[in-house]
Amino acid sequence: MNIPSLPAGALQRLLPGALLLAGLLLLFRDTAQAMVEIWSRSETFTHAFLVPPIVLWLIWRRQEALQRLPVRPALWVLLPAAALGFVWLLGALIGVNAGTQFALVALLVLSVPAVFGWAVARELTFPLLFLFFAVPLGEFMVPMMMEWTADFTIAALRLTGIPVYREGLNFVIPTGSWSVVEACSGVRYLIASFMVGTLFAYLNYQSTKRRVAFIVLSLLVPILANWFRAYLIVMLGHLSGNELAAGADHLIYGWVFFGIVIGIMFVLGARWSEPDAPLPAAPQGAEAVPAPAGRVWLAAGLFAAVAAAAPVAATYLNTRDAAAPEPQVVLPANLPGGWQGGAPAGTWEPAFAGARQVTNTGYAQGADRVDLWLGYYRAQGYDRKLVSSVNLMVEPTTESRWMLVARSSTTLTLGSQTVPWRVGDVRERAQGATGQRLRVWQVYAIQGQLLTSDVRARLQLALNRLQGRGDDGAVIFLSTPVPDETPEARAAADARLKAYAEASLPTLLQALEATRQQGAAQ
Repeated sequence: MNIPSLPAGALQRLLPGALLLAGLLLLFRDTAQAMVEIWSRSETFTHAFLVPPIVLWLIWRRQEALQRLPVRPALWVLLPAAALGFVWLLGALIGVNAGTQFALVALLVLSVPAVFGWAVARELTFPLLFLFFAVPLGEFMVPMMMEWTADFTIAALRLTGIPVYREGLNFVIPTGSWSVVEACSGVRYLIASFMVGTLFAYLNYQSTKRRVAFIVLSLLVPILANWFRAYLIVMLGHLSGNELAAGADHLIYGWVFFGIVIGIMFVLGARWSEPDAPLPAAPQGAEAVPAPAGRVWLAAGLFAAVAAAAPVAATYLNTRDAAAPEPQVVLPANLPGGWQGGAPAGTWEPAFAGARQVTNTGYAQGADRVDLWLGYYRAQGYDRKLVSSVNLMVEPTTESRWMLVARSSTTLTLGSQTVPWRVGDVRERAQGATGQRLRVWQVYAIQGQLLTSDVRARLQLALNRLQGRGDDGAVIFLSTPVPDETPEARAAADARLKAYAEASLPTLLQALEATRQQGAAQ
């Protein structure tokens, strides 16, 4: 067996890049560690452990071609590197793992043309792009794909002749109740299939059309397979009287079905594989033309210095903001419009964690009751942040006491400002009609700005920190009982919430601003 070996002088040429790689991982060690922790604890991203060794192997395969390429550092790459450092800083300031991890991987990719030049980077285009599969990104698709899975399953059941009653992601058929939870979304199937399918297409095809076609297929097949998997599991439980495909069994059956479908996809794809294109013969005496050693080391040093600016700035801002005291939000006992304060009427609370202060109170105006839940956030970080994928109106698990059966939005005019609200219909998980039903409105309050967009809220928090205004922010939930599911009952609930919001919001915003200023003064 002929094992390739590095040519003489290769280690010396690789040394600046290797030291730069080690330096970047040291500078951004918290980000790299967070990636590895996500790989370890989440089954959705366990496959990412394979990405670094696969990338190294893909680079090793191209070493003969790399030996012939000139090494010419591209110093202008420092400009996009500085922009990526700023992206990382924004992500670090608002605790967005996906932003910091994507920026880190992009910096690692850009270090190749910066130190070795664009000829080398072009030769390594696929291995460098494949490195982005190490970023644990994709869980934002879970709610959408849960909806798709529920839509298909229920439509297929009805086409089969089985009556279905649906409430959000929960549905009832004559033989029992079912729920579409996170594990049913198929996101883990999709991400794993996309990564393996992309690698398969690169290694087995030379035609761009065939590669793109197979990659698209690797995205479509797991989605469709997951839909049929969910339908077949429900049918298996229905036909067996819930003796099969109940509990953990349905997960096992799901993986077996998915494995068979994906295996068939790769077997069929291999039938159209193309042999590797032979490497063009090198002209006699052709060899890599190294750049002057001083220029290579200069490029590596400048790239490290530009990248280091972001974590240094983040350390300074985090140290400054961490000194802020605990917030003390003081709300009045009574509000304009005759709203009298008291204990909350219901027992529902949102699934928001990490708030520095939580206020849960109720207000009444005659027979009308509205509950206020307010979570105040300060000195935010990865472990406690206002906007997070795990902060939800209702936790989407079967263990949760509550379930979200419908979502919508509305707006409220307050003076010259149009205030957006998220709207949710929440029901208690209880048999029959005994469970509580609530109409819930939600909005973020960030230093006078009222927002419902997670992206805009994150950007506003980052901008406030960069301007030296801290990262104070709050989430406001208003809830009121709904006696039944009729449109008239929901309209009456919205009218109560609107009346309360118009009376309370100016006072609430003043209390939040006073809390922020107290923290800034100290």
